[in-house]
Amino acid sequence: MLCEPFLTSRSESGWDIPLLAWRAEAPLLAVGSAPLGGGLGVRRWVLNATVPMSYDRDDPAVHLAELAYGLDLDGPGVGLLTGVDVSEVVRRTDGGVRVWATVGLGTPVWAAAAPEPARPAERVGTVNIVAYVPVRLGDAALVNAVATATEAKAQAIWELGLPATGTPTDAVTVLCPADGDPAPYGGPRSAWGAPLARAVHAAVRSGGAGTVVPWSDRRAG
Repeated sequence: MLCEPFLTSRSESGWDIPLLAWRAEAPLLAVGSAPLGGGLGVRRWVLNATVPMSYDRDDPAVHLAELAYGLDLDGPGVGLLTGVDVSEVVRRTDGGVRVWATVGLGTPVWAAAAPEPARPAERVGTVNIVAYVPVRLGDAALVNAVATATEAKAQAIWELGLPATGTPTDAVTVLCPADGDPAPYGGPRSAWGAPLARAVHAAVRSGGAGTVVPWSDRRAG
Protein backbone atom coordinates (compact mmCIF):
# COMPACT_ATOMS: atom_id res chain seq x y z
CA MET A 1 0.00 0.00 0.00
CA LEU A 2 1.19 3.51 -0.80
CA CYS A 3 0.38 5.73 2.18
CA GLU A 4 -1.17 9.17 1.85
CA PRO A 5 1.58 11.73 1.21
CA PHE A 6 2.84 14.08 3.86
CA LEU A 7 3.63 17.71 3.14
CA THR A 8 6.83 19.28 4.43
CA SER A 9 9.41 21.81 3.26
CA ARG A 10 13.14 22.36 2.96
CA SER A 11 15.20 25.50 3.35
CA GLU A 12 16.93 26.49 0.13
CA SER A 13 18.27 29.85 -1.09
CA GLY A 14 16.60 31.52 1.87
CA TRP A 15 13.15 30.10 1.01
CA ASP A 16 11.05 27.38 2.60
CA ILE A 17 10.15 25.29 -0.44
CA PRO A 18 7.42 22.63 -0.24
CA LEU A 19 7.95 18.91 -0.63
CA LEU A 20 5.38 16.13 -0.90
CA ALA A 21 6.42 12.60 0.02
CA TRP A 22 4.82 9.16 0.07
CA ARG A 23 6.06 6.13 1.98
CA ALA A 24 5.14 2.57 1.05
CA GLU A 25 4.09 0.11 3.73
CA ALA A 26 6.02 -2.55 1.79
CA PRO A 27 8.25 -2.31 -1.29
CA LEU A 28 6.21 -1.62 -4.42
CA LEU A 29 6.81 -2.31 -8.08
CA ALA A 30 6.98 0.95 -10.03
CA VAL A 31 7.30 2.14 -13.59
CA GLY A 32 7.65 5.69 -14.78
CA SER A 33 9.57 8.55 -16.29
CA ALA A 34 10.79 10.33 -13.15
CA PRO A 35 14.34 11.77 -13.18
CA LEU A 36 15.14 9.73 -10.06
CA GLY A 37 14.02 6.12 -9.89
CA GLY A 38 12.41 6.10 -13.33
CA GLY A 39 12.21 2.95 -15.40
CA LEU A 40 10.96 -0.30 -13.88
CA GLY A 41 11.88 -1.58 -10.43
CA VAL A 42 11.02 -1.94 -6.77
CA ARG A 43 10.61 1.35 -4.91
CA ARG A 44 9.94 2.31 -1.28
CA TRP A 45 8.91 5.97 -1.52
CA VAL A 46 7.95 8.79 -3.85
CA LEU A 47 8.99 12.44 -3.59
CA ASN A 48 7.47 15.35 -5.53
CA ALA A 49 9.53 18.50 -5.00
CA THR A 50 8.61 22.07 -5.86
CA VAL A 51 11.47 24.04 -7.39
CA PRO A 52 11.68 27.66 -8.59
CA MET A 53 11.06 28.28 -12.28
CA SER A 54 14.66 29.51 -12.42
CA TYR A 55 15.87 26.00 -11.53
CA ASP A 56 19.06 25.32 -13.45
CA ARG A 57 20.71 22.30 -11.83
CA ASP A 58 21.87 19.76 -14.38
CA ASP A 59 21.84 16.90 -11.84
CA PRO A 60 18.17 16.56 -10.81
CA ALA A 61 18.56 12.92 -9.75
CA VAL A 62 21.38 13.88 -7.36
CA HIS A 63 19.35 16.80 -6.03
CA LEU A 64 16.31 14.60 -5.42
CA ALA A 65 18.44 11.97 -3.69
CA GLU A 66 19.75 14.69 -1.37
CA LEU A 67 16.21 15.81 -0.58
CA ALA A 68 15.13 12.22 0.11
CA TYR A 69 18.08 11.71 2.45
CA GLY A 70 17.03 14.82 4.36
CA LEU A 71 13.59 13.27 4.89
CA ASP A 72 15.01 9.88 6.00
CA LEU A 73 13.52 8.17 2.96
CA ASP A 74 15.56 4.98 2.82
CA GLY A 75 16.20 2.61 -0.05
CA PRO A 76 15.29 3.09 -3.69
CA GLY A 77 12.54 5.57 -4.50
CA VAL A 78 11.03 7.85 -7.10
CA GLY A 79 11.76 11.58 -7.30
CA LEU A 80 9.95 14.20 -9.37
CA LEU A 81 10.35 17.96 -9.81
CA THR A 82 7.75 20.61 -10.57
CA GLY A 83 7.34 24.37 -10.64
CA VAL A 84 3.88 23.92 -9.11
CA ASP A 85 3.24 24.28 -5.38
CA VAL A 86 2.93 20.62 -4.38
CA SER A 87 0.62 21.56 -1.52
CA GLU A 88 -2.01 21.96 -4.25
CA VAL A 89 -1.91 18.26 -5.12
CA VAL A 90 -5.20 16.89 -6.46
CA ARG A 91 -6.34 13.49 -5.18
CA ARG A 92 -8.78 11.15 -6.91
CA THR A 93 -9.79 7.52 -6.35
CA ASP A 94 -11.73 5.13 -8.57
CA GLY A 95 -12.37 1.45 -8.00
CA GLY A 96 -9.44 1.06 -5.63
CA VAL A 97 -7.02 3.02 -7.84
CA ARG A 98 -5.58 6.14 -6.21
CA VAL A 99 -4.11 9.09 -8.11
CA TRP A 100 -2.31 12.25 -7.04
CA ALA A 101 -1.52 14.97 -9.56
CA THR A 102 0.20 18.34 -9.45
CA VAL A 103 -0.98 20.24 -12.49
CA GLY A 104 0.59 23.25 -14.17
CA LEU A 105 -0.24 23.91 -17.80
CA GLY A 106 1.67 27.10 -18.51
CA THR A 107 3.61 25.56 -21.40
CA PRO A 108 1.11 23.39 -23.29
CA VAL A 109 2.45 21.62 -26.38
CA TRP A 110 1.47 18.99 -28.89
CA ALA A 111 3.64 15.91 -28.48
CA ALA A 112 4.47 15.90 -32.21
CA ALA A 113 4.99 19.65 -32.56
CA ALA A 114 7.84 21.01 -34.67
CA PRO A 115 11.12 21.41 -32.77
CA GLU A 116 11.58 24.63 -30.80
CA PRO A 117 14.55 25.96 -28.83
CA ALA A 118 14.38 24.69 -25.26
CA ARG A 119 13.75 27.21 -22.54
CA PRO A 120 15.37 26.85 -19.09
CA ALA A 121 12.01 26.64 -17.31
CA GLU A 122 11.12 23.58 -19.36
CA ARG A 123 13.55 21.55 -17.27
CA VAL A 124 10.91 21.62 -14.55
CA GLY A 125 8.07 19.11 -14.86
CA THR A 126 4.65 20.76 -14.74
CA VAL A 127 2.18 17.85 -14.72
CA ASN A 128 3.32 15.10 -12.36
CA ILE A 129 1.08 12.07 -11.90
CA VAL A 130 1.55 9.44 -9.18
CA ALA A 131 -0.83 6.48 -9.35
CA TYR A 132 -1.29 3.40 -7.16
CA VAL A 133 -3.05 0.29 -8.44
CA PRO A 134 -3.89 -2.15 -5.61
CA VAL A 135 -3.01 -5.36 -7.48
CA ARG A 136 0.19 -6.62 -9.04
CA LEU A 137 0.41 -5.66 -12.70
CA GLY A 138 2.52 -7.62 -15.13
CA ASP A 139 5.46 -5.79 -16.70
CA ALA A 140 3.62 -5.22 -19.98
CA ALA A 141 0.51 -4.10 -18.08
CA LEU A 142 2.61 -1.57 -16.16
CA VAL A 143 3.95 -0.11 -19.38
CA ASN A 144 0.41 -0.03 -20.76
CA ALA A 145 -0.77 1.70 -17.57
CA VAL A 146 1.69 4.53 -18.19
CA ALA A 147 0.26 4.94 -21.68
CA THR A 148 -3.29 4.83 -20.29
CA ALA A 149 -2.52 7.52 -17.71
CA THR A 150 -0.90 9.67 -20.39
CA GLU A 151 -3.89 9.29 -22.72
CA ALA A 152 -6.25 10.27 -19.88
CA LYS A 153 -4.11 13.32 -19.10
CA ALA A 154 -4.18 14.38 -22.75
CA GLN A 155 -7.97 13.94 -22.85
CA ALA A 156 -8.36 16.17 -19.78
CA ILE A 157 -6.10 18.85 -21.26
CA TRP A 158 -8.08 18.84 -24.50
CA GLU A 159 -11.35 19.12 -22.57
CA LEU A 160 -9.89 22.11 -20.71
CA GLY A 161 -9.72 23.87 -24.06
CA LEU A 162 -5.98 23.68 -24.64
CA PRO A 163 -4.74 22.54 -28.07
CA ALA A 164 -2.10 20.31 -26.50
CA THR A 165 -1.32 16.82 -25.22
CA GLY A 166 0.77 17.92 -22.24
CA THR A 167 3.77 20.06 -21.38
CA PRO A 168 7.39 19.41 -22.40
CA THR A 169 8.43 17.85 -19.09
CA ASP A 170 5.47 15.94 -17.66
CA ALA A 171 6.19 12.81 -15.65
CA VAL A 172 4.11 9.81 -14.60
CA THR A 173 4.74 7.04 -12.08
CA VAL A 174 2.51 3.99 -11.62
CA LEU A 175 3.03 1.77 -8.57
CA CYS A 176 1.52 -1.56 -7.54
CA PRO A 177 2.22 -4.40 -5.09
CA ALA A 178 5.38 -6.33 -5.89
CA ASP A 179 3.79 -9.71 -5.09
CA GLY A 180 0.74 -11.61 -6.30
CA ASP A 181 -0.56 -13.01 -9.55
CA PRO A 182 0.12 -10.34 -12.19
CA ALA A 183 -2.84 -8.82 -13.99
CA PRO A 184 -2.00 -8.98 -17.69
CA TYR A 185 -3.56 -5.77 -18.98
CA GLY A 186 -3.37 -2.05 -18.22
CA GLY A 187 -5.16 -0.51 -21.20
CA PRO A 188 -8.07 1.92 -20.87
CA ARG A 189 -10.72 -0.83 -21.15
CA SER A 190 -9.00 -3.30 -18.83
CA ALA A 191 -10.11 -4.08 -15.28
CA TRP A 192 -7.49 -1.78 -13.75
CA GLY A 193 -6.66 0.52 -16.63
CA ALA A 194 -10.23 1.83 -16.82
CA PRO A 195 -10.37 3.17 -13.24
CA LEU A 196 -6.82 4.45 -13.63
CA ALA A 197 -7.84 6.43 -16.70
CA ARG A 198 -10.89 7.87 -14.97
CA ALA A 199 -8.95 8.89 -11.86
CA VAL A 200 -6.13 10.52 -13.83
CA HIS A 201 -8.60 12.31 -16.08
CA ALA A 202 -10.55 13.66 -13.09
CA ALA A 203 -7.39 14.79 -11.26
CA VAL A 204 -5.82 16.57 -14.22
CA ARG A 205 -9.06 18.19 -15.29
CA SER A 206 -9.70 19.47 -11.77
CA GLY A 207 -6.13 20.62 -11.22
CA GLY A 208 -5.99 22.45 -14.53
CA ALA A 209 -9.41 24.11 -14.28
CA GLY A 210 -8.12 27.28 -12.63
CA THR A 211 -5.11 29.52 -13.14
CA VAL A 212 -2.04 27.85 -11.65
CA VAL A 213 0.72 30.30 -10.77
CA PRO A 214 4.22 28.79 -10.44
CA TRP A 215 5.28 28.64 -6.82
CA SER A 216 8.28 30.94 -7.35
CA ASP A 217 6.20 33.56 -9.20
CA ARG A 218 3.73 33.61 -6.32
CA ARG A 219 6.58 33.79 -3.81
CA ALA A 220 8.16 36.73 -5.65
CA GLY A 221 4.82 38.55 -5.69
